[in-house]
Amino acid sequence: MSLKKTTIAALLAASGLVVSSASMAQGKPADTGFYIGATLGQSDIDFDCSPLSCDTKDTAFRILGGYQINRNFAAEIGYHDLGKLKVSAPGASGEVKANAFELVGLGAFPINQQFSIYGKLGFYRGEAKLSGDFGDGKETNTDLTYGVGVQYNFNRQLGVRGEWQRYSKLGGDDTGGDSDVDVLSIGVVFRFQ
Repeated sequence: MSLKKTTIAALLAASGLVVSSASMAQGKPADTGFYIGATLGQSDIDFDCSPLSCDTKDTAFRILGGYQINRNFAAEIGYHDLGKLKVSAPGASGEVKANAFELVGLGAFPINQQFSIYGKLGFYRGEAKLSGDFGDGKETNTDLTYGVGVQYNFNRQLGVRGEWQRYSKLGGDDTGGDSDVDVLSIGVVFRFQ
């Protein structure tokens, strides 16, 4: 065989191995399909308040939807209300409200049938709005989001999650600078069967 034919044969064999591995990773049909969910937690905005006084923690919530590709991989979209940062000084106050739309990939490592740990990585489109005595402004940006979590499935349809997630460099100059936002949350996931 010529080098060209050998290369083509090797590529075809490798692609056959990839396809057969992917089909074995698919698992049972119950491991695939669409799901929806919601989370509730606390956001912490990494913001340098000096010389002002500020409250960097607030309640955060998210709604999400996703598709479980196989037992180990899923893709999710979601909307996250990240709460607000409250800033005050003698005789003045203001707040920055933040939210984000996200698209993430989720990689899970099942410990057993009910329990798994996972990591997530993707992008967000965020918005931060400043209002109050310090002025008004709005910034939107796109950047990286990532996180880790655990999930426990009560049955094939219902599961609970606990996770930490970071939104890198949210905001901009019109809202007091870009800041990392960390969110600790718990939530529920419902799978369609």
